[in-house]
This record gives sequence, C-alpha cells and structure tokens, in this order.
Amino acid sequence: MAVHVTSPGAVAGCFVNERHARNTDLPRFAGWWGHDKSTRFKMGPEFHPMPTAEGWQLSNPPILGLAPVLASLQIFDQVGMPALREKSLRLTGFLEALLHDRLAEAVEIITPADPARRGCQLSLRIRSGGGRKVFETLEANGVTGDWREPDVIRIAPVPLYNSFDDVFRFVEILASGLK
Repeated sequence: MAVHVTSPGAVAGCFVNERHARNTDLPRFAGWWGHDKSTRFKMGPEFHPMPTAEGWQLSNPPILGLAPVLASLQIFDQVGMPALREKSLRLTGFLEALLHDRLAEAVEIITPADPARRGCQLSLRIRSGGGRKVFETLEANGVTGDWREPDVIRIAPVPLYNSFDDVFRFVEILASGLK
C-alpha cells in the first residue's frame, strides 16, 4: 500500500506493507488526514488511524504539487509498465555491452549481470582509481549520475526519457574522461 505524505515544498511518500497497515501499536506520526474519517472532525484528544495505508497520512496533498505527479502517472499509464521494463532491459543491456566491448579494461561493472537482479542502473568502478575525477568529468559534460563513496559511479538509463543515443553518448563521454 502506498501512502501520500507531504514534505516541505514537495509531495513525498512511503510504502506501508499490508501487514503493518492495521497495526496501531507501531510508532507513527499521527496526522490529521490519517485520522478515521468518521470521527476526524470531532476533534477528540485521541488519534484513531484509518485501518489502511491512509492511516499513515500526515497532511492534505498540495494541489499544485500533485499536478505534475498526476501528469507523470498518466504518462506511465499510457506507456505501460511492460513496455517500460522491456526498454529498460534493452537500454541497460546496451550500456553493459558497450562498456564490455569498449571499456572493459578500464571499467568494472559491479552490478549483478543478471537483468532480473537489477533495475536500470549499473554501478561502475574505475579500475585505475580516480573515479571521483571521472565522475566530475561526466557531470561537467551534462551527464547526471550518482557518486557513491568510496569509488562507485552509478548510471541509470531511464526508459521513459533516455534513448539508445544517450547511452552511446554517455560511453563516449566516459571514454574521454578516462584518458
């Protein structure tokens, strides 16, 4: 069960497993919108959570903040998760193949090779060291990735908006950054 939560200036969320949704003994933030709808406006001194994921809500959703969320969910519905997963597998597989073919001596992929055991990201380690400098070169060339100490660059070709050309250009930039 997903739960809507707001944070300062943005919509946030968390996942509440069904086995926990009805457990009122668990510590939680008691928010207005998580209170039982039938007694919410009685303003009693005790919190009575709804017996679903809704019982974990803290606040009302900000309408302007939810507009882009709604738009993105509509796009996901239009495209469909099977199509996104298929493109994800192909994009990440293409990235993996390019790295093996062109940069295997310089880059170690530490993410599991089995696509069923990974999402769309690959975690890379620069074999010669200096990964942080390579990462900074990637950033300076418009690549958005993730640096993880002590020496891992995470790259995720996202199927909704990345292309095979983007993946190819990334490998070109990475190759130039390794020189």
